Order: sequence, then structure tokens, then C-alpha cells
Amino acid sequence: MRFEWKGVFPALTTKFTPGDVPDLEMFNKNLSSQLEAGVDGIVLGGSLGEASVLTVPEKEMLVRNAVEKCAGKIPVILNIAEGSTKEALQQTANAKAWGANGLMLLPPMRYKSDHRETVTWFKTIADSTDLPIMLYNNPVDYKIEITPGMFDELQACKNIQAVKESTRDISNVTRMINRFGERFKILCGVDTLALEELCLGADGWIAGLVCAFPKETVAIYRLAKAGRIDEAIKIYRWFMPLLELDIHPKLVQYIKLAEMQTGIGTETVRAPRLALEGTERENILKIINEGIATRPSLPS
Repeated sequence: MRFEWKGVFPALTTKFTPGDVPDLEMFNKNLSSQLEAGVDGIVLGGSLGEASVLTVPEKEMLVRNAVEKCAGKIPVILNIAEGSTKEALQQTANAKAWGANGLMLLPPMRYKSDHRETVTWFKTIADSTDLPIMLYNNPVDYKIEITPGMFDELQACKNIQAVKESTRDISNVTRMINRFGERFKILCGVDTLALEELCLGADGWIAGLVCAFPKETVAIYRLAKAGRIDEAIKIYRWFMPLLELDIHPKLVQYIKLAEMQTGIGTETVRAPRLALEGTERENILKIINEGIATRPSLPS
């Protein structure tokens, strides 16, 4: 499947039943809402998807189910986040066998690789597959920055086509475009910086709160790309208190609670995460419910 790295790509949550197995019925309900809103692709098994606690059979179930439900309308992207090159290569082969259309690829987990090791990691994995790849550049959470110098060397890998820009340095969008032109597509990976980065030339948005508010997220992207900035800003300002739930260590719990409140998810998480309770839950619910109560009308 040929596709472009542009538009809105939800980083979907993994729904679980109270019995702690993947809840495909609720997952598909959410996926249907995403498709109806007009998203351009989906990412499975990311940080928001609780990748670190998913088994390989569960990942296979999620990918095969999503590929079937998307039916070629949009690409299904699988996140690869592993500690060893051997395991990353196996997961890459699995993604291809399961029908995934592309990969989101993180640097090595748990070991802070240097420049040479990081470039070798990406090249080794990219050379093992023909699937298109988006690198995930998030030094804030994962402690390894994919520097412009690394991207220089990685240009040789034709299937490394995009970057999920999560450095939280907005100027990185301009820096990448100045240095590489259109060689690498840029997708914002931080909800609270999305409109700013789109206005600076980012091609897309790997979104989190889209899981609960798909239509509003797609509207901001499309308005921004149509040059209707004032209209996009109005929705973005309404959205900001909700978008800030994406930049917290408990983003999974917060966004799942928002999904439940909008009727397209549940708040069930997998241990060691625990569902919110007490004052914390009340405070997050207040933010979510205020957003729902003041939801803006969306322009055509």
C-alpha cells in the first residue's frame, strides 16, 4: 500500500476488558469514529497504546484486526520499541507478516546509544524491510536525540521517510526543512505544539487527544493546511486544556478517561498503571467535562 506521511495519524490506545484482555469491540468502536472523522492513518502499539505491556500475540491481534477494519482506506503503522537489535528485527518482520503498512521506529530502549550506535540501529532495521519508516525523535522521554547529523547519514535509507517530531523544540521543524527540504516528512508528536508546527511546515500530526476528539483534531489540521488559521486557532484554544493531558506521565490514564467520557473508550488500563481515583480523577474529569460542554461548532 502506497501512502503519504501527512495528515492526522492517531496514536491509538489499546482497549482492555475488566478481565485484562484486549477489548476489540471497543477498539473497533473508536476506530470507526476515527475513520468517520477522516484521519489519514493510525499508529498501533505506541506509548499511548501501552506497548511495553503488550505481548507479541496481542500485537498481532491488534494489527490484523486494524488492517481488516481499515480495509486499505488508510495505512496501519506499528510502533517498534525494543531493547535489542535482534528483537527489533523480529518485530519488524512480524509487522510485515501481519499486514502493517509502515513502521514507527524508536531508538534502542533502556540503553543510551551514542551517534554511531543509533545510526547503525536505524540502518540495520531499515535495511531489513521494504516497509516505509517514520523515526520517533523524543529525547525528552527516551533520552536519545536523533540529531541532524544522524539524519544526514540516514538519508541513504530510502524507506526512512519521515520523523515524528517530539523534541518539543518548535524550531526543529524549520531546522529540518532548511537542511533537508522535503526529504523527510515531519509530523508533530506533541499535541500542545501541533498548530504551531503545522504553520511552520509540518506535514502531519501524530495525535493523542484525537482518541477522544477525532473531529476536532482533523478540523484543526485541515483548516491549518487550507490557510484558515483564525478558524483553526479558535478550535485550538478551546482544545488546549485537553491537549495538555498528552504531556503528562499519566497520559494513558488521562486520555482513556477522556475516551470514556466521549463514549468511544473505557478507562481500563493494564498494570502497573492503575485507573485514576480520588482528587486526581475529579480534577481530570473536570477538565474533560468542561471541554465536552463547550465543544465548538466545526466549520465545513
